[in-house]
Amino acid sequence: MTLTRADCEALDRRDPLATLRSQFVIPPGLIYLDGNSLGVMPAAAPARVAQVVQQEWGQGLIRSWNAAGWMNLSQRVGDKIARLVGAAPGELVVADSTSVNLFKVLSAALHLARAESSGTHRGAQRHVIVSERSNFPTDLYIAQSLAQQHGGTLELLEGEDIPARLAGARGQDVALLTLTHVNYRTGRMHDMAALTAQAHAAGALTVWDLAHSAGAVPVDLNGTGADFAVGCGYKYLNGGPGAPAFVWAHPQHVSSAWQPLAGWIGHAAPFEFTPDYQPAPGITRYLCGTPPVLSLAALECGVDTVLAAEPLGGMVALRHKSLALTRLFAELVQTRCAGHGLRLVSPTEDALRGSQVCLARDDGAYAIVQALIERGVIGDFRAPNVLRFGFTPLYIGYAEVWEAVEQLRQVLDGGVWRDARFQQRQQVT
Repeated sequence: MTLTRADCEALDRRDPLATLRSQFVIPPGLIYLDGNSLGVMPAAAPARVAQVVQQEWGQGLIRSWNAAGWMNLSQRVGDKIARLVGAAPGELVVADSTSVNLFKVLSAALHLARAESSGTHRGAQRHVIVSERSNFPTDLYIAQSLAQQHGGTLELLEGEDIPARLAGARGQDVALLTLTHVNYRTGRMHDMAALTAQAHAAGALTVWDLAHSAGAVPVDLNGTGADFAVGCGYKYLNGGPGAPAFVWAHPQHVSSAWQPLAGWIGHAAPFEFTPDYQPAPGITRYLCGTPPVLSLAALECGVDTVLAAEPLGGMVALRHKSLALTRLFAELVQTRCAGHGLRLVSPTEDALRGSQVCLARDDGAYAIVQALIERGVIGDFRAPNVLRFGFTPLYIGYAEVWEAVEQLRQVLDGGVWRDARFQQRQQVT
């Protein structure tokens, strides 16, 4: 049975997470379904950043590295993110961008994979990095670059073909499996535990990109036995545009390899100013340059909005609502927008779907998204033909989902997307 707007309004009234919306600044009349690209601004962020600028920087100046705890911000915020992704305190730090952190862990993992297999009959063969063909491009570019630098090979497969590639004799040349946990284009979620176990059985290590997972779906890095992970601060963690990313290494690996960007903040004693590099113990060695204090302050506000769900059930409760929202959206599109050539790209099975729903259309996908944006429904477009909608349960309600589909129906029924003003591509889609 298709839910009505009144049904959705009733769900909102019963929603135990509805109070969390007050943590955010959301423009009136806007339905924001793009938190998988840039999260909404936390209401606490402007005052916190102003405090850092006006008091800690303006008055404290350089004294604030000690007095305001600037020097430990990367670790402090990292410990908060760790609670969301199944890591322990002291195992995760915030630093640099997702791309830079991916370079660090891929390089370290390649070194470890080869070192661990050296001296065995398979050591010389272990040179392949396996990834998914539809992985986010920067992940593939960095993996390709490292494969070239290390004399290896990057092998791209369809997601369903990866287990067979790791199995038996076929997996003996694989050094690394690197995947984004939730695919950016489809919203399909990999089974992290199963694929990690299969990689380990093949003698390979795993590197997971949590850009579309952290703060959106439950993640258990230690529980699944993952080897390395990186993630984004500006999507579901609501850290603001360009927010720094995070990096994690399993405790059994963290001190076994130098990461390639040996910077002074990752030194064991940075203020000794010695000319030779000695890595800091543990995950701190994955830091590189001076912490970006203003960005870290904003990110901490964003992470706190997700942690605010802990008394209400935490990531389990957020996941339950996320699945309900995405399921509702897909069902309403199927019933209310039938006959307009939309195809559901995201999995219908809950266990396989992240916190987004992606639709494909042979023509007009970009223009349809632009027409929706003009009407106050913010999604985004991914080439060549995908309309992408993210559902952040911290601030999205059921009635908003109903209204978003209603606006989509009107755009399609009226053909307004064909207007010339919606056809011209902008730099960011």
